[in-house]
Amino acid sequence: MATEADAASIDHPLLVDGFLQRRRYQLRLATAARDANTLVCLPTGLGKTTVSLLVTAERLQEAGGKALFLAPTKPLVQQHADFYREALTIPDDEIVVFTGDVRPDERAELWESARIAIATPQVVENDLVGNRISVADVTHLTFDECHRATGEYAYVYIAERYHADAANPLVTGMSASPGGDLEEIETVCDNLGIDNVEVMTEEDADVAEYTHDTDVRWERVELPEELVAIRDAINEVIEERLEQLKSIGVADSTSPDVSQRDLNAMRGKLKRMMDAGRSEGYTGMSTHAEVMKLRRAVELVETQSVESVRRYFERQRNAARSSGASKASQRLVAEPRVREAMRLAESFDDLHPKFSKTRLLLAETLGVNGGDRAIVFTESRDTAEALVEFLSASFDVERFVGQGDKEGSDGMSQADQHDTLEDFRAGEFEVLVSTSVAEEGLDVPEVDLVLFYEPVPTAIRSIQRKGRTGRQASGEVVVLLAEDTRDEAFFWISRRREKQMREELRELKAATGEIESAIGGGAQSGLEAFDGDDGDAREREDDDRRQKTDEGHKQGADDDRQPGAGGDRQPGLTDFAAEAETGGDVDPDAGMKADTDPDAEAEPADRDPGSDPSGSADADLEDDADAEGDAGAEDDGVVATAGVDDGVEIVVDQRELDAGIAKDLSTREELVTRLETLAVGDYVLSDRVAIERKSAADFVDSLLDSDRSMFEQVGELTRAYARPILVIEGGDLYTQRDVNPNAIRGALASLAVDFGISVLQSDDEGETAELLETIARREQETRDREVSVHGEKTTKTLDEQQEYVVSSIADIGPVTARSLLEHFESVEAVMTAEREDLLAVDGVGEVTADRIREVVASEYVGG
Repeated sequence: MATEADAASIDHPLLVDGFLQRRRYQLRLATAARDANTLVCLPTGLGKTTVSLLVTAERLQEAGGKALFLAPTKPLVQQHADFYREALTIPDDEIVVFTGDVRPDERAELWESARIAIATPQVVENDLVGNRISVADVTHLTFDECHRATGEYAYVYIAERYHADAANPLVTGMSASPGGDLEEIETVCDNLGIDNVEVMTEEDADVAEYTHDTDVRWERVELPEELVAIRDAINEVIEERLEQLKSIGVADSTSPDVSQRDLNAMRGKLKRMMDAGRSEGYTGMSTHAEVMKLRRAVELVETQSVESVRRYFERQRNAARSSGASKASQRLVAEPRVREAMRLAESFDDLHPKFSKTRLLLAETLGVNGGDRAIVFTESRDTAEALVEFLSASFDVERFVGQGDKEGSDGMSQADQHDTLEDFRAGEFEVLVSTSVAEEGLDVPEVDLVLFYEPVPTAIRSIQRKGRTGRQASGEVVVLLAEDTRDEAFFWISRRREKQMREELRELKAATGEIESAIGGGAQSGLEAFDGDDGDAREREDDDRRQKTDEGHKQGADDDRQPGAGGDRQPGLTDFAAEAETGGDVDPDAGMKADTDPDAEAEPADRDPGSDPSGSADADLEDDADAEGDAGAEDDGVVATAGVDDGVEIVVDQRELDAGIAKDLSTREELVTRLETLAVGDYVLSDRVAIERKSAADFVDSLLDSDRSMFEQVGELTRAYARPILVIEGGDLYTQRDVNPNAIRGALASLAVDFGISVLQSDDEGETAELLETIARREQETRDREVSVHGEKTTKTLDEQQEYVVSSIADIGPVTARSLLEHFESVEAVMTAEREDLLAVDGVGEVTADRIREVVASEYVGG
């Protein structure tokens, strides 16, 4: 049981009286997190968010500024916002929510007035790249579910910008499961600028008081003969396709149970063959995509539901009939053995045996054992829909899925998700059937049973699911396994990885010496920090603490990552507990962004042994996809004119955010990036220079497209800008596809001669960014030109349209155009002015005057 001291509430000027229970392990973690950039590892359901809130309250009270809290999904953002508004005395309107549902211009206004912003990372990334917000005055930044901070995930960029821009930075990362091994944990710490790790497990005495045993067991089911026949028919096709890949030296085995790691290796070999211009690489890549689709079908048959495989086959048929269908999709639905498997699936009038087992286990928990609530997790939205329909005959059941609509299934709005969880807490229904969206951190109510419809091989997600039970009373976790299927392999992978994670956390804890098993006598000495006691005793404690830490602050005064460097620290959370020892810095390699195959059916990452543990297995895991565009953005493009007082500005089409160029540019000195939805071009560098960027592969592919879309884009670019540029990025044009080199040369010649566009090449995104910066500086600093976005007329003001018409004459920029219009008062007067009158205008010399008269007065010859 919790101690009497723990039962008391925490007092603080920014906390609502009596709202937070005093738990010593939370205070100890908050103390450590207040003093350094810290990764807080705490089991699910034990109050990681409370730890961050305590640090936020203290930082806002003592350091001022504002706090930023990042969470990976919209439901999580709303949940945290509700908690902060309940717990803090700060007015609700100063605790703002930032998601893609809020328009960018509204977010900019909200940011200025906010003391606490709670946001999805994609939105903050967009706003930082677009120069809509600044994190200079953010004094506490929290990364929830921080194990995601790998590769190209938005957390990595935001952390880099924060440490570079903030005047007084402090980072808190939170996760119940920060990584599958020590290297992954170190990568997360390195990417977030974290140099202190605090780990508490159920084995720690303080934590053990608030945890209970969770029984984990698995139940086996046997596939009926009809489903085995469907699987075997598909597996025969997989073996045949793998034999084709083996014949070209890509595959080593033809077994349909080949691992995902081996399939990834095959794809890498095929890509290298394509890069070398070998035609078998292209046919092999299409065959590989077909194998991936077939394997997904097998997985659905074995581990999910017959309904899910029926819907999957239907989607494949629709894809094969659509315009621009891939050869892989067409071959798949035309294959006789696959068609037979489709027929068997359609004729099967029973359910997957997991369905009846699920109903039996729920009846046992909720009926026989008198339980109140249960959650069923599944990887597949199709299976979730079918389970809800099936279980509704016996239980009060509701679904919980992501916000995106899918074929045959409507998503849930944020309000629907919130209402569903509230009803679940209130006991309005007893069974929640959920996809992956409820795994990470959502405050799903305490339940008596968590049922895994299928095992999850990644330790992170498995642990998070188990965290839904066993918080306040004993709970049970059951995993369903279909015998002689992928389920069994995934289950053992899950067990191995969870064991490995526990061992790694123990090793990490032992290596850093962060947490002691019991609180020492000094733990209670500073509990007055949240009691509002400003007496002599606290002042003496503050003086003692300052003396102990002055030397460390002086040593860190020049370190950009040292929070509060260069001055005495204010009293606060360090009063709660004895100071913990800190470990050393970590410096691992950052994660790499994986290649994607547009032809392949994306298999859930967490269903594959070789997958990235930070990936998402279900599209229902709502990673607020604001990188694709903000709420309210105009699809047909915008026009704007802008300039910056200091530095050089580059306007970026927000659809370019998938590339790392905009993020790279946004971190450069005296360079300002602005996001727009551009009607023409990808980057605008001045009133006359705009860039269209193409990868070498895309450029060559466009030569084979019947719609010739690239030439249409180039044509629009040349009509809108006087100095259009096409940048071709990455690789040798002549080795991308099996295309006659003369066709490529002809295309380049046409671009230069027919379209008058400059063609530049770069090796990669980094070189492209360098090129853009060089051109932008040349235009804006050397030639004193402004940025003006062209390409769409209807959204311009009358003044802008008049300036655009005059500035469209070569060698006239927006500044000169405005001078001419201010002098002559109309476009007509400018165009009819005599040479001598033009020379009287400030900024117009003989060359410009002659050029205007030449353009206006010369006879049009035409082509």
